[in-house]
Amino acid sequence: MSKVLLIIPAYDEEASILRTCQSIVDYNDQHHTDYDFIVINDSSNDSTGRILDEKKLPHIDHIYNLGIGGALQTGYKYARDYDYDIAVQFDGDGQHDINSISDLIKPIKAKEADLVIGSRFITKNGRFRSTFARRIGIKLISNYMKLLTGRRITDTTSGFRACNRGLINEFAHNYPSEYPEPVTTTFCLLRKDRVMEVQVGMNARTAGSSSIHTWKKAYYMVNVLMTLLVVKIRGRY
Repeated sequence: MSKVLLIIPAYDEEASILRTCQSIVDYNDQHHTDYDFIVINDSSNDSTGRILDEKKLPHIDHIYNLGIGGALQTGYKYARDYDYDIAVQFDGDGQHDINSISDLIKPIKAKEADLVIGSRFITKNGRFRSTFARRIGIKLISNYMKLLTGRRITDTTSGFRACNRGLINEFAHNYPSEYPEPVTTTFCLLRKDRVMEVQVGMNARTAGSSSIHTWKKAYYMVNVLMTLLVVKIRGRY
């Protein structure tokens, strides 16, 4: 049986982190699964850390804020050190649907994929598809990624993804601090890892706000495209 770990990066998620963790516990009870999880508290300024301590939820506290890339790398190091077969990135804000995890990890368990990306865009019946402006940005990154790698990925910024033991070790050793989803996907495609997309359910954020605000969108897009070009040229991130 594969050991599965859900890595939950959390920064100022006091309004949702308990509900997110409880959804995993409830799912395990109802479906007789044994998904483990670890919350990476990335030096939150709110009550996230206190909630995790009081409820005795498995977590690691960062002394300093390392950003999403640093938080995820800590999770991958944990997955490597505790010998997990599959690691799943699972947001602390409640956007990722626990019911989709079985579909996400199925190709890895069947040894058909090294990295599986949860996509909102394979079919048109998803409950939550993000804003129109963000979908345009994702489409642009998708086209550019196809130009660089020859493969089209529909949901290039999806943080709902799973990987096998080989990529756990890779990401524990080296993980990009910025734009981790499109960067790692491009890296994996360029080195011919088996990358697959599956349709997943996602929910609208119930609390907090996205880190990519309106005034940052143009800056974000330019930097993502430049970073992907560097990955193509160097073969690394």
